[in-house]
Amino acid sequence: MSVIQKARSVAVALGALRMSATAHASPEQDRAAVAALDTEYQAAVERNDADTMARILHPDMILVVGRGAVFTREDLLGSAREEEFIYERQVEEEGTQIVRLYGGDTAIVTALLWLKGTGPQGPFDRRLWFSDTYVRTPQGWRYAFGQASLNLPPPQ
Repeated sequence: MSVIQKARSVAVALGALRMSATAHASPEQDRAAVAALDTEYQAAVERNDADTMARILHPDMILVVGRGAVFTREDLLGSAREEEFIYERQVEEEGTQIVRLYGGDTAIVTALLWLKGTGPQGPFDRRLWFSDTYVRTPQGWRYAFGQASLNLPPPQ
């Protein structure tokens, strides 16, 4: 067996082991993985890190916001690359994130998000609820669908 054939055999075995481990993750492991991935995604948006966002977003991802606009994966990545928004904060409020699993391949994250920064219409400081739907793919969990509420009224 040549060195190249051995390397391919090892790569195939490692890939099968990785897929097997992913397929047999416990619900607690899946919840933790999706929670961490969604937190990583919010941090990437805050930094306008299009490469990290691209790794997490499903190729067919869409985001629907409370005012009715729909954004594609490419819209979101383009906005990050152009630094259309400069964020001071883009974080889930502590203690609000919940990950719910539906079957073995779908997870929905809900959390209260705080956004503060500057965009095309000037400064903003708002809080909103969101639901992010993740699906398990051969490459791991991917963010496939998002829905965000309108800006919430100030706390009383």
